[in-house]
This record gives sequence, C-alpha cells and structure tokens, in this order.
Amino acid sequence: MSEPARFEGRLAVQQRVLPDYRAPFFETLARTCHGGFSLFAGEPRPSEAIKTAGWLNSGVLVPARNLHLLNGPLYLCYQPGILRWLESWQPDALVVEANSRYPNTRSAVRWMRTRGRPVLGWGLGAPAIPGPLAGVREMMRRRFLAELDGLIAYSERGAAEYRAVGIPEERVFVAHNAAAPRPDAPPPVRGALEGRATVLFVGRLQARKRLERLFAACAALPESQQPDLVVVGDGPDRDYFEAQARQLYPQTQFTGAVHGAELRPYFAQADLFVLPGTGGLAVQQAMAHALPVIVARGDGTQEDLVGPNNGWLIRPDDQSALEAALSDALSDPERLRRMGAESYRIAAKEINLDVMAAEFLQAVESVRDLRKK
Repeated sequence: MSEPARFEGRLAVQQRVLPDYRAPFFETLARTCHGGFSLFAGEPRPSEAIKTAGWLNSGVLVPARNLHLLNGPLYLCYQPGILRWLESWQPDALVVEANSRYPNTRSAVRWMRTRGRPVLGWGLGAPAIPGPLAGVREMMRRRFLAELDGLIAYSERGAAEYRAVGIPEERVFVAHNAAAPRPDAPPPVRGALEGRATVLFVGRLQARKRLERLFAACAALPESQQPDLVVVGDGPDRDYFEAQARQLYPQTQFTGAVHGAELRPYFAQADLFVLPGTGGLAVQQAMAHALPVIVARGDGTQEDLVGPNNGWLIRPDDQSALEAALSDALSDPERLRRMGAESYRIAAKEINLDVMAAEFLQAVESVRDLRKK
C-alpha cells in the first residue's frame, strides 16, 4: 500500500486523551478526509503524566470535559459533551476507543446507529481481564464490542484477541501502529565497524524503560565487545538511571532531551538500538534510520515490527535474554548492517503513518460497504 486512501465523507474520532505522539497520525488521517475530520478528546488525570497535544495542524480538535471516577480496574471516564459534538459535526462515520469503561461512548454508538451510520472501535485488543469483578467486566466488554460495526486493532495479536471474544472475522481489521512517517531520505551509509560499536537508547527516562537492565547487560559483555552506550532523553527517573549507570556501566553517555532533526546525528552514528523495557515510540524512528533493534515484547505491536531479519524480540524482565541478544548482535557487524537495511525497508514500505492511515480508512470503508449489504 503506497498511498493513503481518500475518505470523501466527514470522519469523527473519539479519544479519551490526545497524547502528543499520536497527533501526527491524526493529522495524516485528517489530510485524507476530504469531507473533514474532527477529533474529540479530553485531558488525563495529572497523576498519569501524559504529555498531550493541544491542537492539530490538520483537522479540528474539539476539547472534551473528562470526568474521571474511581481508579484501577474500576476506573470510569465520562465525556458528557459527546452528543453535542456529534450533533454539530454530523459525521458520516465514527471511530471510538474500544473501551467499555467510557459510559458516554455507548450513547454515541446509539446516536450513530439510529442514523444508519457506521461506528468502529479502535484499540489494542481484548486480553484477559484480571483482578476484581473480572467476570462482570469481561461481560461488559463483550457486550460493548458486539455493538460496534467493526474493530480496528493496533496489531495482528490484537486482531486475534478480538476474534477470540466472538467478533466475526470480516469485522476485524488491523491498522499497524505507527509513530513515524515514511522515511524521506535514503538510509545512512554505515561503513565497516571500527573500534567500539555504539548502542543507542532514545526515549523518556521513566522506570518502565528498565535502563538499568541495559547497563548491566553491557557490563556483562567481554571487555573487547563492550559498546559505547548513548542514552538520549529526559524524564522523572533520570537521576536514578544516572546513578545506576555510574555503578553498573560508567561509560554511559547521557545527552538529555533531544528532539526533531537534532536526533538524526545520534541515529546516524549508532550501530544498534535497544529498548529494554516497555513503550518506546523511538523504535520506529530507529528503523527509519536503518538500525537493527532489540526490543522487549509488550502490547503486540512490537511483534509486527521486529523479526529475526531486523532484530531481536526478547521477553520483558528477562536479563539473560537481553544479555544474550546484545552479545549476539555485537558479534557480527556485517549482519547488523543487513538487519538495519531490513529495518529501513519495513519503515519505508510496511509500517509508517501513511500506511497506518490507509489501513484505518480502508477499515472504515469496508464497514460502510458491509452496512449497505
């Protein structure tokens, strides 16, 4: 799929919040909606520490008033202005978060259905629900998902989970989760590896990134194989990680926060990108700069990005697996270059913002066609 699809109607998307990393996707999507695009999203709780985007350069962002109730597995989020938004926008299709814990979304689904307009859910999937009232919560989720005309998953694993809870296969779609645009430049030309390899991490410095595991893995390598380790980013746990690095791998370089075009030299000078913990939108940026990657498994999107031809997908919190992958990666520089080329191909052809928008709109159009039958 080389170019995003065109949507001639008016598209509406509901989100609980608009993280700043997701804004580029919605702007890409908006540019393909020739009838117009509107996004309805509110603010997170302060304790969530989610950096949000306050506007869109393409499309219309309508602020929601989020009312957060309870916590943990019993959390609910009310968005009382959602029907006023729909009445004003009059969308031809609606995409909502596939989350049954937003009660007002049910009203939005009914509003669309009474007008014969399609409504799809969009989410990570339907993993097993643990904790209090798991049975009741599972029943509520299944009922909510069954009310939707279709479901868009972030990953192949997520799509399989939706099918496993009873959603018909023809109503389940995948828009592979992307955070980076299609590369606009050829990959960096990296020559033969001379001296130490450079291992790169880019991301927010918070506990779940588990950088202390990367420090320990580098220290466990034979001295002749130990890399230069560069950590790009800032965050609430920077002091902790710097203390851990001094203890475990003192040659680690911390650059602080770097953004946009200023990141390119770091990617160009690196030989390998490593994400030892969860999250990590910079994985796709690294791939777009022709870097092989070591990534911990997470929500399923990593499995679509990383395979044996471009990297190593390891079990989370498995120190021995991280050490083995790092040792294997640095043992064969020529293979690293080949794997980097495959990363670039994936970022250019298979998983990027343009492809994600095209897959997203293809799902919307498919559901519209199903409703006409």
